[in-house]
Amino acid sequence: MVDTPEIGAAPRHVAIIMDGNGRWAKARGAPRTQGHSAGVEALRRTVEAAGDMKLPYLTVFGFSTENWTRPKEEVAALLELLRIYVGRDLDRLVRDGVRVRIIGERESLAPDIRAIIERAEERTAGNSDLHLTIAFNYGAQDEIVRAARIVAEDVAAGRLAPADVTASSFAERLDTSGLPPLDLLIRTSGERRLSNFMLWQAAYAELVFFDDLWPDFGGAQLERAIDEFRRRDRRYGGAGRVE
Repeated sequence: MVDTPEIGAAPRHVAIIMDGNGRWAKARGAPRTQGHSAGVEALRRTVEAAGDMKLPYLTVFGFSTENWTRPKEEVAALLELLRIYVGRDLDRLVRDGVRVRIIGERESLAPDIRAIIERAEERTAGNSDLHLTIAFNYGAQDEIVRAARIVAEDVAAGRLAPADVTASSFAERLDTSGLPPLDLLIRTSGERRLSNFMLWQAAYAELVFFDDLWPDFGGAQLERAIDEFRRRDRRYGGAGRVE
């Protein structure tokens, strides 16, 4: 049974779909790559704000499995931004007590990108003030399929009985294993869809949508979203609270 928190409780785990970099750049007559650069600055502001708010877990959607279909120049720019963010901010993240974790499919990534991911995870492994999870080369359907494959292999090998395949045992095989349940999912840019992000984890998450484009996002918007979350009555399929 899920423990239903009281109205007014702060979320422990917040996820953000960082959307709108391209539209932000287009509105300024700038190349899309400039919008992505501005998006990195928004991520930096938001991570700092999350730390100031003592938010324990923050997950962000950085690069999807579908992003590979974009023009090669834009894909290259997105990959470069990961290098820039880790290269410029890793020392600060270490000092600020941020633990970095990257989720998504890694095997197909270039060796230098995998090395960046591993370095960020290794250097911040001892931190616990803020758990920052970056979904990179991530798609929720791909994540679920990979988890289902692991379950099938475990059953076939006799490590798991079919009767022991439960929601909990399945979740342990997802990329987010070890993270607490997702409480709040935020999306910027005015879009009202999940776009293949954390489909399993969002089952009982509260959703908050902003018209702001991601490069304009920061601590003020994060605080507004958390305030909205505090006002929600989370029923988890039940009847809710009676006044």
